[in-house]
Order: sequence, then structure tokens, then C-alpha cells
Amino acid sequence: MTVRRTLPNRYRTTIGPWCFLDHYGPDLVDDSGGMVVPPHPHTGLQTVSWLFEGAIHHRDSTGADALVVPGELNIMTAGRGVQHSEVSTPETRALHGVQLWVALPDAHRSQPAHFSSHASEVASIDDGEVRLIAGYLEQVGHVDAPHYWPMVAAQVEVPAGGSLDLKVNPGFEHGVLVDQGDLVVKNADLPRHHLGYLPMGSSQITISAGSHATRAILIGGKPFEEPLAMWWNFVGRNQEDIEQARHEWQQGLAEGSPRFGHLDHMAPLPAPEMPAVTLKSRPPGPRPPS
Repeated sequence: MTVRRTLPNRYRTTIGPWCFLDHYGPDLVDDSGGMVVPPHPHTGLQTVSWLFEGAIHHRDSTGADALVVPGELNIMTAGRGVQHSEVSTPETRALHGVQLWVALPDAHRSQPAHFSSHASEVASIDDGEVRLIAGYLEQVGHVDAPHYWPMVAAQVEVPAGGSLDLKVNPGFEHGVLVDQGDLVVKNADLPRHHLGYLPMGSSQITISAGSHATRAILIGGKPFEEPLAMWWNFVGRNQEDIEQARHEWQQGLAEGSPRFGHLDHMAPLPAPEMPAVTLKSRPPGPRPPS
């Protein structure tokens, strides 16, 4: 599949608590083979699955067995540890969406894993439409999905030549990922597939479309205040966190483990070898220049 990793990037580790954003498709399943991701582990994060097109069958070791479809939030809280699989459905002809991770703060990152699905809230604003994925927006409402750090996410659609003024929390930093079309955000051009950044202080974001209808994903939140160590599918605070999670995953590959549970419908993915260099805890926010 065509996958574009837009966060983390060379300039920024997090936007609010959002620490990872993969943007994939649109891909024709007959050409790409679709999505077939065997059981794999996560720690210290929440996964947010959001589709524009297609459907994905999600299974995890909490017992969740769910269909991920466009317009519906699916959020899995890994906490101390969980494993899950993701497979596009046989009926899916094209697959297109985003996969995001939310870093959990220390007070909540060792909680038991859980999964839930939530309908989105939709509102027409000026020329466009905003579909709230998670959190709160004054002009749209609230999605009562579990989250443990102040955050927001929404899908924004603007017709060709249109614009909208979106009221936002000035205590949040924000990112705007353009899925299709070209946007102007705060008087700056933002091309397709690019992730723009807006620092704290704005109480309103003006989003305008050019000559084509546009769609974008808005993410935001209070700047994350804790260091992060990220490797493979694990989020921790340091090298020791990651090494311990990898060890416990490898030990439980055959029959599962108390930490990650067990799934028996597909063979699990073994973890890759740890890198030869020591993992460094990354400070939140902007990355220092290299």
C-alpha cells in the first residue's frame, strides 16, 4: 500500500499528544492486495483508526471484534499492553484513510487495554463541513471517546473556492493534513499530502480551498509534557521500557502472555531486532536542529 508517514517528522515529534500519523491510499485492493496486518503489540498509546473509503476488520486481545468503516471512530487504548490485527474486508475495493497514535501520560499508560467505537458529530460551518472525530469543538460538539490528555481531531471538507472559520482552543497546538485538494490555512498554502503546523495562541483557524474540493484532517491538543521513546509498535519513556516490552512480546509469541493477551486466528508478527544504537528519549514538541 501507499503509506505516507507525516508524524513524527524531522521537525516535530508530537502535536499535542498525537505522536504518529500514517496517511494511506487511495489504493485499489486488487492492485495492492489490501491491508493484511497480523497480530502485533502496542504499549503506552491509543490507536485511532479513521477511514475515508473501504472497511477493515479489527480484532484485539481485549475480545473486541469490530468493523472499521468511514465516518466512525475506532479507538484502542493499549495501556500496559495489547495485541491486534487489521485486515481489509473481502468486499473492499479501495482503501483510504489515516492511522494515528496518541501518547498516554504516565498516570494512564499502565492501565488495562480497552477498545470502543463512536459515531462522529457533523456540522456545516460557513461553506464547508466539519466531522468531529474526537474531543470537542465549539461549533460541532463533543465525541465522548476515552482520552487522557486534552486533544481534538476532525475531518474538514471545503468545496472549491469555499472557506470556513473554525473556532479552536487557543491553548492547543494544531496540525492540518491535506488528504485531497490544496488548502490555504492562516494565509499559508498547504499542498496535498502535507502536514501543516499551527502553534498555540489561535482561537480561530481560517481554512480555504483553491480550485478543487478539499478534504483535510485536523489534529490538536495541549502540548505533551513528557518525554517519549518510540520503537516499532511500542511507546515508552526510555530504552528499558522498550526492551522489556519487546522481551515479553517475544516470550509470548506461541501462546500469548499476561501482558499482551492472545489471538489465535493468525500467526503473530515477531518483533524486529533492537537497533544497535541506544534509543534516546525524545523531548516533546519541536525537534532540535540536527
